[in-house]
Amino acid sequence: MKLLFEKSKPGTGNQYIPACDTPEYALDASFLREEEAALPEISENDLSRHYSALEKRSYGVNDGFYPLGSCTMKYNPKINEAAAALEGFTDIHPLQPADTVSGCRKVLDMTKQYLCTITGMDAMTLAPAAGAHGEFTGMMLIRKYHEMRGDMKRRKVIVPDSSHGTNPATGTMNGMKVVSIPSTPEGYVDLEKLRQAVDDETAGLMLTNPNTLGLFDRNICEITKIVHEAGGLCYYDGANMNPIMGIVRPGDMGFDCIHLNLHKTFSTPHGGGGPGAGAVGCKQFLAEYLPWDLEETENSCGKVRSYHGSFLVIVKALAYILSLGKEGIPASAAASVLNANYFKALLSEKYTMANPGFCMHEFVMTLEKEHKEHGFSALDIAKGLLDNGIHPPTMYFPLIVHEALMAEPTETESRQTLEEAAKIFLDLYDEAMKDPESMQHRPQSTVIGRPDEVLAARKPVLRWKKEEKDEG
Repeated sequence: MKLLFEKSKPGTGNQYIPACDTPEYALDASFLREEEAALPEISENDLSRHYSALEKRSYGVNDGFYPLGSCTMKYNPKINEAAAALEGFTDIHPLQPADTVSGCRKVLDMTKQYLCTITGMDAMTLAPAAGAHGEFTGMMLIRKYHEMRGDMKRRKVIVPDSSHGTNPATGTMNGMKVVSIPSTPEGYVDLEKLRQAVDDETAGLMLTNPNTLGLFDRNICEITKIVHEAGGLCYYDGANMNPIMGIVRPGDMGFDCIHLNLHKTFSTPHGGGGPGAGAVGCKQFLAEYLPWDLEETENSCGKVRSYHGSFLVIVKALAYILSLGKEGIPASAAASVLNANYFKALLSEKYTMANPGFCMHEFVMTLEKEHKEHGFSALDIAKGLLDNGIHPPTMYFPLIVHEALMAEPTETESRQTLEEAAKIFLDLYDEAMKDPESMQHRPQSTVIGRPDEVLAARKPVLRWKKEEKDEG
């Protein structure tokens, strides 16, 4: 497929913008290009076809089964989209007077209130743009708390080895020293290792429960107690909130602050890097440190982004919460657990589970034995799934499981879909056992086959470069 730059022909255009009817403002020459931007020149018809072709290459939850582990790629109800498309929400400007957007302000206030109720927090900000941004903001609160108390030595953050990959980066970017503690053979936090890790330099703990293995840690209250007794605070990574929403609250587990991925738990699928929204909640003693959006506050940790967060994603989240209601939210969480355990049971017929037994919203398979003894890998299975119209599970994560495939079917998949998908997984396994060599040539039906991933990582081509024509 050609790029727009390759389709470009000089003199072709599709400009329909009328001439400006106000005086043109002349920018200082220091801000201007020395030559015109090298933008493609293309007709409207060709432009429309180009983006239609790109659309056909994309894959989302509307196309088929999307069991991406720890991402909660649930169906986004169309009523959410309809609500977010209302003129009163789209035709606004963040700088217009507050009294002209009272409905939008009410959306923000209602969403904060409901999220506080669901999580057990006392205050909430909707400013962060996405999950990792919310993580960063949550750790800013913890850092600010210790600094305001004059306890400057607390610069150590404890992160379990089963944590999400962004957690260590978040701690480091906040000027913390990240200390990783190992999990038990069963996949839970090792309490003894945690006790050994905490001291008077501990700023806090970053933890998600259930964890990336899909396991709910029954010792969670003891975990947060250990950190609190050492003078640290507890931050909850809300990426795995989906199976517990409305059933158990992080605030009741002993967590002091939390981020939520509104685009996961509250139904705006986020494939392709967006859209996102990373709400951050906290207990009352941290509320004064929350980032400011409408006005600056004295002890705030600062401004984390422009204006009021990802507003239309927030509208969708509120529509989802109101649609489900008090009874529907825990029912949705329970359905996600049921679906995960049913799918896990079906695949257990042939796949080895990293942690046998009951799981929460997701589970992890390991193909370490198959890789060593039969020559096919988790990557081979993932690529084979593409030939069958299924988005692969998360590969090679968490890092504590070798040859890992992590699957999360979510609550919005039917029993029929799970059974059909399980058959494809099982048939692929049989094919790989019979002919592992053939699996290394998958996928074969996609637009792009299997790329050289090492070369792509080490020498990525990130921009188009015009080829010089030979004038001779």
